[in-house]
Amino acid sequence: MARKPADQSVNREDIIQAAADVLRENGYDATTMKDIAARVNLTAASLYHHFKNKDFLLLAVLELGLSHAISLLEPIIQSNKTASQKLAEMINTHICGVTDNPAIGAAMVFEIKSLMNVTSAGRGNGDKAEFIKRRDEFFAQRDYFEALFRNTITQGIERGEFRPVDAAIVAKAMLGAHNWVGVWYKAGGRLSGAEIAAIMSDTFLVSLQVKPSG
Repeated sequence: MARKPADQSVNREDIIQAAADVLRENGYDATTMKDIAARVNLTAASLYHHFKNKDFLLLAVLELGLSHAISLLEPIIQSNKTASQKLAEMINTHICGVTDNPAIGAAMVFEIKSLMNVTSAGRGNGDKAEFIKRRDEFFAQRDYFEALFRNTITQGIERGEFRPVDAAIVAKAMLGAHNWVGVWYKAGGRLSGAEIAAIMSDTFLVSLQVKPSG
């Protein structure tokens, strides 16, 4: 099949999804722009019309996954539900998001280090400045995302719904477990994403329950 020329319309999110899939299969170092282009039936040269290089494409994968997750969590945070209800819904929402797209979930586990370690080789000064700015914004958004969970745990402690814990450590452990689902989850496996989410939600909520006195 002939590859699409540069001027033919192609969906940006399709390219990002293809990049996530190839990254999951090959890892960052072994992935090439040619591999990703082939997945969406583009020439490698055409792909450079959409993304300046592999580093920018990796960043786009991570930005898409994070922005989507935040967009689903913010309405929960803004609701009038109890901290326990919010946290349960947040856990379920995040895990289902990971199982709906495990390739992007896996990128959040394996490719964060790649994002931190990429060099400026091959970029012009303007490209380098743009990349660094976007990368800094991504990490700021990742901190915000983590804070949504940490603050909800803290709220539950303050309201007496949760026992006193180190909210920062618990939030990190919780999110690490969520993200790792994208590594081992298999569509069509023994449990659905929703069933896995329910188990993990119940496990974390039970661990936070206030222990009866005496």
